[in-house]
Amino acid sequence: MSAEPPRLPLRFVRHGATAANLAGLRCGGDLDIPLTDLGREQAVMAARRVAHLNPPVGLIVTSDLLRTRETAALIAELLPDTPVIVEPAFAERRLGEWNLRPIQETQPWFEARCTPPGGESDAEFIDRIARALRNIKSQLALRPLLVGSKGVARVMGELIGMRERLELENGVVTEFDFDARPCLNTTWSAL
Repeated sequence: MSAEPPRLPLRFVRHGATAANLAGLRCGGDLDIPLTDLGREQAVMAARRVAHLNPPVGLIVTSDLLRTRETAALIAELLPDTPVIVEPAFAERRLGEWNLRPIQETQPWFEARCTPPGGESDAEFIDRIARALRNIKSQLALRPLLVGSKGVARVMGELIGMRERLELENGVVTEFDFDARPCLNTTWSAL
């Protein structure tokens, strides 16, 4: 009897809170702001959860945004032998003129898949994240942890066929099972 191959999930942590998050404002990938004190506390709590994952994380991947790099650095402090790589393609969607506007005001535009003036279309964002995921999929055996934003997690959920729109809170640790999902065919190709 052969053993089942090990699961190779992509673990994910949403960055800690920023001032825009706490104020209920949009904060896209073209707005590079730091964590708040609360955001740093959330990142440390996430780091403690990540440090106890079994099997352990073998690689930390983060976007180039300050809020994700700060979160990744705090996690890396508890995983000192774990390499950290920066992958700009995992940055949040560029929101142009929608940056720092109330989420409640802009949510209908997001749900209608409108493109923000001066920003990135939903299709461009999904395509960018899908390409970045294809690149990281070859590293799933290293048990990577991706530190990203709510929009990145939403797209990842869509790509694996989640029916509900994923809305992660700051500092939440979750995982996506890309390895075993046959539904990763997108209009851009299979993941």
